Amino acid sequence: MPKLSVVVPMHNVEAFAESTLRSLAGNADPDFEFLLVDDCSTDSTPTAIDRWAERLPNARVIRHERNMGIAQARNSGIDAAQGEFVTFLDGDDWYGPGHLAGLVDAAEELGCDFARTDHVRVTGTERVIRRPPARVRNAVMDPRDGIAPADMETMVDYPFVWAGIYRRHLFDDGGMRFATELRTAEDRLWIWRLHLKGRTYASLGLHGVFYRRGVATSLTQIKDSRQLDFIPAYDALLKDVLNDRETERFLPKAVRTYCAMIAFHVGKVDEYEAPAARQLRRDASAALRRMPEQTLDETLKTIDRTRSRLLSRLRDGRKAA
Repeated sequence: MPKLSVVVPMHNVEAFAESTLRSLAGNADPDFEFLLVDDCSTDSTPTAIDRWAERLPNARVIRHERNMGIAQARNSGIDAAQGEFVTFLDGDDWYGPGHLAGLVDAAEELGCDFARTDHVRVTGTERVIRRPPARVRNAVMDPRDGIAPADMETMVDYPFVWAGIYRRHLFDDGGMRFATELRTAEDRLWIWRLHLKGRTYASLGLHGVFYRRGVATSLTQIKDSRQLDFIPAYDALLKDVLNDRETERFLPKAVRTYCAMIAFHVGKVDEYEAPAARQLRRDASAALRRMPEQTLDETLKTIDRTRSRLLSRLRDGRKAA
């Protein structure tokens, strides 16, 4: 059994594929396997994958016959993974040399179900280190303690799936798969579910995963209806929390985060394509009316006035200013 499975979903990332795959070679180890998932790319990405798969030890290529999205691409990698640990890397990001070995060593030493780590955000030539908002570092904690309180940034506000390492047992029996009906925001729902399901976790101070921000082809930069999948994602999250044994503890955080996402997207509604903008207003208004009323009322009282007024107008069916 390999020690680590690295799942790398790739779709039309020809501008970055070489640097991404080269960084895997800089982390190669006989105990690591690399699962390169080509999600039906139509550019030169498949050529780069095939070339590097011949050079990488323990590399396997998984190909989708049609484009199925990043959630299914990750799931295909998970299903094929044989390692004791699993981690992820997006097709336009990269690792620094030796990052994976350090990640595995830290996870083994701590003995936790999963560990989240720092990452380096790359915008052009700028490099900024982003850290998980954990209470302590390099110590084992309860993942549920990483969710609340509602009025603070917590671990569920750090939705970077690839900034972490996860024990294989979390995925057993079909568990911890990404929601394939979501084209975006699948990572946010997954991180919440991870913290609800896991028994132990840690936050690590490693700086070896580099995240390209603002890539034109990234779904985060596309302003069509795909961006609106945060609404069904948070609807699913609310359902999970309402069925959880600690509903009262986590519901305020879930509602407040959902409200923050709605305010963020509606605040940028003029950037959306016109049909998506109209749908956003309609769906956001309906989402607010679906939320538990008492918890929503308390949220609107405690957030800043600007967002409170915007969300109140949306809930009441009035045009947001």
